[in-house]
Amino acid sequence: MPAHAYPLLIKQLLVTPIQQASGAEIVYRDLRRHTYPEFITRIARLGSALTALGARPGMRIAVLDWDSHRYLECYFAVPMLGAVLMTANPRLAPEQLAYTLDHSGAEILLVHPDFVSLVAQIRARLPKLRTLIALPDDGPMPEGLAFAGEYEALLAGADPGFVFPEFDENTTATQFYTTGTTGLPKGVSFSHRQIVLHTLSLMANLMLASRNGRLSREAVYLPLTPMFHVHAWGIPYLATVAGMKQVYPGRYVPAAIAALFAREGATFSHCVPTILNMLLATPEFAALDLSRWQVIIGGSALPRGLAEAALARGIDVYAGYGMSETCPVLSLAQVKPGLGAEDEIRARTSAGLPSVLVELRVVDEDMNDLPHDGAHPGEVVARAPHLTAGYVGNDAASTALWAGGWLHTGDIGVIGADGYLRITDRAKDVIKTGGEWVSSLDLEDLISRHADVGEVAVVGVPDAKWGERPVALVVAKAGRDLDPESVRQFLFAAAARGEISRFAVPERIEPVAALDKTSVGKLDKKRLRARLAG
Repeated sequence: MPAHAYPLLIKQLLVTPIQQASGAEIVYRDLRRHTYPEFITRIARLGSALTALGARPGMRIAVLDWDSHRYLECYFAVPMLGAVLMTANPRLAPEQLAYTLDHSGAEILLVHPDFVSLVAQIRARLPKLRTLIALPDDGPMPEGLAFAGEYEALLAGADPGFVFPEFDENTTATQFYTTGTTGLPKGVSFSHRQIVLHTLSLMANLMLASRNGRLSREAVYLPLTPMFHVHAWGIPYLATVAGMKQVYPGRYVPAAIAALFAREGATFSHCVPTILNMLLATPEFAALDLSRWQVIIGGSALPRGLAEAALARGIDVYAGYGMSETCPVLSLAQVKPGLGAEDEIRARTSAGLPSVLVELRVVDEDMNDLPHDGAHPGEVVARAPHLTAGYVGNDAASTALWAGGWLHTGDIGVIGADGYLRITDRAKDVIKTGGEWVSSLDLEDLISRHADVGEVAVVGVPDAKWGERPVALVVAKAGRDLDPESVRQFLFAAAARGEISRFAVPERIEPVAALDKTSVGKLDKKRLRARLAG
């Protein structure tokens, strides 16, 4: 008999927790708790239930839910059938959501009651969709759509001994859509092999760390990134491999998150800067001991002001870097031993060091490598075994993404002699004023350190004399009065220290009540520029 080929399938990620017989639980709000053996059985039941409803290899099965135990079960059961998990984004505009569901070819859709009216609004535009499953938290079936059944009832009547097949590890496992500044959302997909390798790469980085950012299977995982967004950065797969206690908060309500944090003893999370800012400003978090909490910040740069505020509360905060097309983690800003205080904060707020199996380069327009001296910016390009092969049904965009055999991130960055990557801007967000390049991220990082600033965004606007000029939109910290002139003088003081050019200091610093955000919580600079132009 030939040796077993052992394809790298998502179902193999369940082997370790079964063998370890993890005693941890998977928790959903204050509504449900499951042990790992129950979790494994529920995955089998879900596979059986979906098969009974006509699921087959290659079928797209979509989910519209908050972060929940159900979503985690779908992360496994759907691709383990050979079907494709389509993680739909409920924060998209209805026409965009309809486009992504129809473009993906989704035939089965699992829907939380909060999104029933949204689906009803676009149902006529989804001719391929034939089966709907309801996901009520606790209560009656929602009205407004023709459901084939309710999630828990379907599981209760399904086979707990259902056996998932084996197949080629390059089979597509997941698909979702990334929105850019122009055009329709673009579909990206990942194979079983890619997700398994991303999980192992991420686990190696987090479990081999020395000074900060180290994880063990005893961590208590509380995700604060939507599960529809790049597999919640792939970390639910890692947490499951490790048999960690997992705590899913549902819809993000700060007071409820604080209660979960305290009751379940959370020690590890990840989120965009906006979420951490919101939580630190929430009264329910003020009295909590955050000294055992590790938080990875991604999606946007980690501003120094936010990092300092988090560190002052005892949080082990640091940045991660990646994008939807990269599954997503390319690098983590873990601190090397022996760094002084200033170098440490710079390390934590950088894009970090390349992850295991990831190659990162900073190149000029001709794809020539630039010096690793922290002073020569260029485009960041990448190779890794977990990068998307291209955009679904969009050959032209796929060719541009992989021009020269490297994935083009569209980010401008520098690599220092210490190996840390620092993103200086998105290529489309760099401001060219009077022939001089100004980094919006550097300005945002400086302004975030002002005592009265809670959030900040810097964008370029057309200027008749200089071509472009930076404009800073700032949100005051709760209970603070924000004087724009004091922010300008703060920046001039930084210029006097040589941190930025005096020419980069914005003439316009405008207090605003809130900043426009994308569907995943990033600053929406396209809308901010349009707001200023208006």
